[in-house]
Amino acid sequence: MAKVIVVTSGKGGVGKTTTAASIATGLAQRGHRTVVIDFDVGLRNLDLIMGVERRVVFDFVNVIQDGIRLNQALIKDKRVEGLYILPTSQTRDKDALTREGVEKVMEELKREFDYIVCDSPAGIEKGAQMALWYADEAIVVTNPEVASVRDSDRMLGIINSKSRRAELGLDPVDTKLLLTRYDLDRVQRGDMLRLEDVVEILAIPVLGVVPNDPMALHCSNLGMPVILEPRSKAGQAYRDAVARLLGEEVELRFTRPEKRGLRDWFVRRSA
Repeated sequence: MAKVIVVTSGKGGVGKTTTAASIATGLAQRGHRTVVIDFDVGLRNLDLIMGVERRVVFDFVNVIQDGIRLNQALIKDKRVEGLYILPTSQTRDKDALTREGVEKVMEELKREFDYIVCDSPAGIEKGAQMALWYADEAIVVTNPEVASVRDSDRMLGIINSKSRRAELGLDPVDTKLLLTRYDLDRVQRGDMLRLEDVVEILAIPVLGVVPNDPMALHCSNLGMPVILEPRSKAGQAYRDAVARLLGEEVELRFTRPEKRGLRDWFVRRSA
């Protein structure tokens, strides 16, 4: 039975689409047939980060509104076997997504895929509610900043009250925290919240901590999920997060200053 994972946030600009792209890519790398869907009608970015923007002919809204077959809109990733992208429209209104239309698409996808990753718009608009309605699991993406964490706390309330599972009285959505752009230097100076502070506020399990890494933006500009870049610390953190998502026990990295050896001291002195 396919699992539906929604990647969501209360605040925009926290790395949610980067997370959705990397999580979906990582699941496919581990041998699971995976599709990632862009729910952000009018402001799509997933196709850019996945590097398929020039291959978009039909989209999610065309399937719901215009009678286009789902397989005409799905784009097969060229780099990772078993990974597909379902882009959304840049020109339609967010009301183009209807619960009946989305449900029909989701049921068809569940017959073909092991994982359905939903890249939700930030906040509580219609697209976001559509994405979280079907969620079995939710990854709440936040930065270690007060405003971002506060908005994520609000999103947790929405997930716990307005998802399909909540309305039907089923087991609650399995919700996990992904902390992005974690900068240890700023944390130590008191300019950012510590991981422990964020966990205390949100009170959900930690899926991963993604360090602040310029290579993440570089990969996005190249149209490549950062998880595919072996030199990137952010990519390493996403690979760890995927492993935890699949039930593996993986040590949480990038939350403490690295221990420096004698060689590092000489490098710093000679710099």
